[in-house]
Amino acid sequence: MAASLVPHGEGGLSGTSYGDLSGASVFITGGGAGIGAALTKGFLDQGAQVAFIGRSDRAAFVDAMAAATGCRPLFLQGDVTDPARLRAAIDDAEAAHGPLDVLVTNAADDRRVAALEVGPDDWDAQMAINLDHYFFACQRAAESMAGRGGRIVNLSSIVPQMGAEGLAPYVTANAGVVGMTRSLAREWGSRGIRVNAVAPGMVLTEKQREMWISEDAAAAFRRTRQSLDRPLRPEDIVGPVLFLASEASAAVTGQCLIADAGVVYGA
Repeated sequence: MAASLVPHGEGGLSGTSYGDLSGASVFITGGGAGIGAALTKGFLDQGAQVAFIGRSDRAAFVDAMAAATGCRPLFLQGDVTDPARLRAAIDDAEAAHGPLDVLVTNAADDRRVAALEVGPDDWDAQMAINLDHYFFACQRAAESMAGRGGRIVNLSSIVPQMGAEGLAPYVTANAGVVGMTRSLAREWGSRGIRVNAVAPGMVLTEKQREMWISEDAAAAFRRTRQSLDRPLRPEDIVGPVLFLASEASAAVTGQCLIADAGVVYGA
């Protein structure tokens, strides 16, 4: 079913619906905070059956989503960097909601560290959360989607295009996410599986505000780097992900959709 689009104001998803997502079985990594939380709500608003995995207790968030949307997401506590736990969580999600229709890989860690201070353990830890778990989640999803079809959306970032300093492992992993996305799209297209990525710009999540980005720095970035002088919120990433997860994008695969208010213009 095609999307029904109704004009709306700056940001948000008021009036946008994708009928094919109603009842869809959706699994999100890191779906309880930041962009992931907005994605969970966005899919619930479409009537999807959503399961998500995260390390921290998200019981309060689950209750809030049930109250806000009338649909209760399934929270599966666990560490996405543990491939066995990640696989088991997707097994549990399918037991509850049926075979997976949509996978969204989102969990990430963008800690800042000077390149000369990165040790082997630091590097491996960054790869585990920012790249490795994406692959193993995709692999498990493809086992279920093969022949039946499905949609995978991997969250990346614009940092590989920017060459951000202090983020060498994170930048490397996100470049890898885009390359992996294109490889899997090519390999799994014959199985009816579409694989795409979304690369957000400077999204001001609560974590970003608390740990990395001051209001003054964010304002300066908007004025000097973005074409659109407006803050990016987690909700601004929901629309691109829903589009790629729905049949509205049936002819789209192997792509990286940049949602950055006009910082970079090509992948």
